[in-house]
Order: sequence, then structure tokens, then C-alpha cells
Amino acid sequence: MRIVPQIMLLAALGACATKTTAPTTIKLFNGADLRGWHADVPDADKDPEISPSFSVWEGLLLSNGNPQGHLITNESYSNYELIVEYRWPGKGGNCGVLVHASKPRMLYGMFPQSIECQLHSGNAGDFWCIGENIKVDNMAERRSGDPSTWGGQEGQSRHIRNLTDNSERPLGEWNTMRIVCKDDTINIWVNDDHVMAGYECTVSSGAIALQAEGTPCEFRRVDLTPLQ
Repeated sequence: MRIVPQIMLLAALGACATKTTAPTTIKLFNGADLRGWHADVPDADKDPEISPSFSVWEGLLLSNGNPQGHLITNESYSNYELIVEYRWPGKGGNCGVLVHASKPRMLYGMFPQSIECQLHSGNAGDFWCIGENIKVDNMAERRSGDPSTWGGQEGQSRHIRNLTDNSERPLGEWNTMRIVCKDDTINIWVNDDHVMAGYECTVSSGAIALQAEGTPCEFRRVDLTPLQ
């Protein structure tokens, strides 16, 4: 009779030992300031007093559009889910989320080496290859140019079109982009539509960056959750 309680205790201890805890979500934007990020804005090299490309206002992270540049996390990440909530407060335009960012100003003296997950209004979820490369299905239909030009360098065919139309909400409304980076794959959802599936990416870790590329864009959430 004494053995049964001991067996039950051992089983309970074993269950506790094997129980895994859910990964903790990291709020890359804390809603108050730009702690954990640094800006890389080429025009600021000549004019340190230039108006900021990125700021925080009433709990929103603002990409002011100009001067053009990038807001880059101080830390690097791999194998994660990234949730970004963004909107265009005025006219639509160009902006992006860069994953696996490394060498700053690698392309055209401004863009860090990375894979861009496009936010450009009407084209959210496209890839732009910046010093790196990635494959998708039906590549010939979705990437212009001869296959010999497909790459991430200046003059190469760097743009890969997404899989859907009309996944974005009207201008002024909030959109949600979900990016899952796992090993050498990158998948993107826009408002729950699976818009991009990339594989055999040439990079699997790096910083995350937000762009200022000519048009104001607002962010209210930039959350990263490590994959188990």
C-alpha cells in the first residue's frame, strides 16, 4: 500500500519535468520610446540636427517617411514569429519590414543587407532581396528577368511578387502582417491571408528593421515571439 503513493508522486514529478513553458513574447516597440532600436539615416551624417525619421507619438511608432533610412533593432533574432500592426495615416506609399538585417547601407548606400517584407500599399507581402536571396514556387511567373539575373545585388532582379490581391484594408485602417521566420524559410500573412512562402533563404538570422521610404506610416505593435 505504501508503494502506490510513491509511484503517483514519481509520475507527477516526471510530468512536471517534461512540461514546457510557452515562449515569452518580446515587445520590440514598448509604446513609449525607441529603446532597443537605433536609426541609420544617411542624410544625418552631414546634418546631425536633421528632423528625425522615426518618432513616438501617443503610443504609436511613426515612420515619418523622410529623411529616408532605417530603424534597426539592437539585437539579432532567428526562428520567430513577428506581428506588425501598421496603417497609412494619409496617402498610401512605400515602407517595409526587413528581416535578417546585417551589413548597414549595403545597397545604394542606404539599405541594410536583408530580406524585405514589403508594406508598399497594394503590394504588402512582396519580397525584395537586398544582398540576400530566397526562392518561391512559380518563380518564373513572380520574378521578372532571366533566371541568371535573380539575386540581391544592384542591377539584379530583386523583386518577388506575393500570392494574393486585395489582402490589405483601406487606407487609414489598421493592417496586421505576420512574418514567420524558421530556419531558411520565411512565410508572410497579411490580415490572415497567406501571401508569401519563401524557402532556401541565404540567411536565417539578423536584426529587424523598419523603413522610412518617402511616405508616413504608423505602427502600433511590433511583437516578436520565439518559436519553440
